[in-house]
Amino acid sequence: MSRVVGSISRKIFKSDSDYCVLLFKVKENDVDPKYNGKTITITGYFYDTDELEDVALTGEFMKHAKYGEQFSVTSYQKIMPEDKSSVIAFFSGGMFKGIGEAKATKIYEALGDNAIDLIKKDNSILYQVKCLSEKNIDMIISKLEELGQSTNTLLSLAELGFNPNDATLIYKKYKEKTIEIINDDIYTLFYDLEKITFNKVDRIAILNKIKKSDLRRIKAGIIYAARTLAFEKGDTYSSKEEIFKILKIVINYEPEYETYENCLEELCRDLKIILIDGNYQLIEYYDADNNIVKRLTYLNNKEDMTYKVDLDKKISDFEFDNNIIYDDVQKEAIKKAFLKNILIITGGPGTGKTTIIKSIVELYKELYNRKYIDLEDEIALLAPTGRASKRIMEATLCKASTIHRFLKWNKDTNKFQVNEYAKSNVKMVIIDEFSMVDTLLFDSLLKGLKYDTKIILVGDANQLPSVSPGEVLKDLIESNVFEIIELKKLYRQMNDSNIINLAYDVNMGEIDYSIFNKGEDLHFYKSDSNDLKDKLTTLMKDFKNIDYHDFQIMAPMYKTLNGINNLNILMQDLFNPKSSNKNEIVIYDVLYRVGDKVLQLMNMPDDNIYNGDIGIILEIDNIKKEVTVDFDSNIVTFNKSTFMNFTLGYVISIHKSQGSEFKTVIIPMLKEYGRMLYRKLIYTGITRSKQELILIGEDEAFERGVNNNIENSRKTNLKDKIINRYKSSK
Repeated sequence: MSRVVGSISRKIFKSDSDYCVLLFKVKENDVDPKYNGKTITITGYFYDTDELEDVALTGEFMKHAKYGEQFSVTSYQKIMPEDKSSVIAFFSGGMFKGIGEAKATKIYEALGDNAIDLIKKDNSILYQVKCLSEKNIDMIISKLEELGQSTNTLLSLAELGFNPNDATLIYKKYKEKTIEIINDDIYTLFYDLEKITFNKVDRIAILNKIKKSDLRRIKAGIIYAARTLAFEKGDTYSSKEEIFKILKIVINYEPEYETYENCLEELCRDLKIILIDGNYQLIEYYDADNNIVKRLTYLNNKEDMTYKVDLDKKISDFEFDNNIIYDDVQKEAIKKAFLKNILIITGGPGTGKTTIIKSIVELYKELYNRKYIDLEDEIALLAPTGRASKRIMEATLCKASTIHRFLKWNKDTNKFQVNEYAKSNVKMVIIDEFSMVDTLLFDSLLKGLKYDTKIILVGDANQLPSVSPGEVLKDLIESNVFEIIELKKLYRQMNDSNIINLAYDVNMGEIDYSIFNKGEDLHFYKSDSNDLKDKLTTLMKDFKNIDYHDFQIMAPMYKTLNGINNLNILMQDLFNPKSSNKNEIVIYDVLYRVGDKVLQLMNMPDDNIYNGDIGIILEIDNIKKEVTVDFDSNIVTFNKSTFMNFTLGYVISIHKSQGSEFKTVIIPMLKEYGRMLYRKLIYTGITRSKQELILIGEDEAFERGVNNNIENSRKTNLKDKIINRYKSSK
């Protein structure tokens, strides 16, 4: 490690997580005399960045591919000034409000070169400086204590084993109480700070001699085990036995069962976990459930809205003017979207859900005499994924966004800037693909809306539930409390669509093989595990000249012989073979080359790309270690820090396809996929297809998957809470 001493001269960038890019004037260093007197760029995590402050940095010079030479800081320490000019500059530099150069000079004249050390040893010495008021003295004492405390605390955290980013995050949370809190229970960091993981705290705790049997460790392990269970199964509560089973794994230790029970009781007393009907629910899901129930019950019990105009006539006039004919159920859905304060519109593929969203928007525009640009402030059109929000935007000609973008998600803090303290002013919210919305996200959305905001939920409850815990749409429908419009009549592709007929059959647990291979829209080609790659390659040759947006291969799992990972390599060789004029790069053992189809894995709202978006690699710069991708004319450049955010996209998981639609969908069906083949998964894959569906594989695998309905059930208690609240409110 190298040492550089100097002053911060200018802040170029600072994130919410306190990652900074700064200009730094070097006074001295132990690397090379050429840096002395020069201004360099430094990067790292800084709790405070007062300009012109003397600082000693520890770190390394490095060459950034894009920004050139930088000094990467791993730790820093403030240096207190020790001469006349430095002391005066220190006190008058803006850190101490109300202290200008005149008062700073008086401090130096009274206390000399060692002014700061003298004040720190005995702050009453400040009373010798006649020009200082009581307020000045209190402020100087407070600021010096804060500066000394922050440096000492950050150093102590580094000694414990925390990196600068985590140390800064921890200090910002607890300030001068940091070390006291850590000494009392280091696992408090895991409870309070989302970015400080259990494994990170536990590793540092063990390194610092905390025993595996420590009760504080067991309690934190219980919370971590419960969260792990929630994300593995999608449940919002777990049994005592389930948590204990995972606990033993995550803490690599088996406590006495009585000790475990006592820890559970303490966590319940501390309101970190809630006991409900013999099961345990993490406080975040308990609070989220209660907020959802409270808000939706309020909207449901609120009197229907009234209009001076005849809505039925308005809808009829709208039909005539736009040459549209609605059936009775569609008319009811449109009308109740205006009358009800909360409405659920559900239906399978091809039943006109998107058409109804468009009609609601158009009728709202007419009823309230609004222009399209005015609607942005009054109607929020939302979806869980970027591709789904784009579909709504194309259909309605109005702005639509992901829920995360609407709530102004901050990736550094993982917090929403639209929240219970800063609510949106929209009057109506329409959420499409609502089956994908999990408990915590819906809770966050409701917190960001005013109490009277009208809510319309649109989705297909038979599709896969959200990736994160909860099954909100299903629970709301099954509570039988809210107004629900179920669309059953088929419109898309007309009634003779073999794809839609297959989807409805699969949803009922039935298969009619007679509908395969008799039209242009539905095919089943026989294959087994050994010859799937050859047959798939032969089949996909016909797609080489088709736009990559128009077709998509989907598979149920990543590993195995014919899993997503291996099939992606196969399709890469077919669609984008190695060429001397195409740059390549290996990232995490995966080869990428210019022209590859890639799938976005993470939300990156600053770049307007989201989980599930698909693009094409435009450029690979092996010197700068950068990959540039075109997402529907949105050009995004990835570097080492964001490489994990995308993967090859020739073959994607069915889970990742949710919210998207393709003209042609190709799905392998093999017994090797085992338990990952189940009814909801197959149904969701089928319903991603708009014009053509190709299944390739084994009849037996297809039949097993359709008959496997086990995955339908998640453990949630939102439905029961809704029913109980509704009954008590009557």
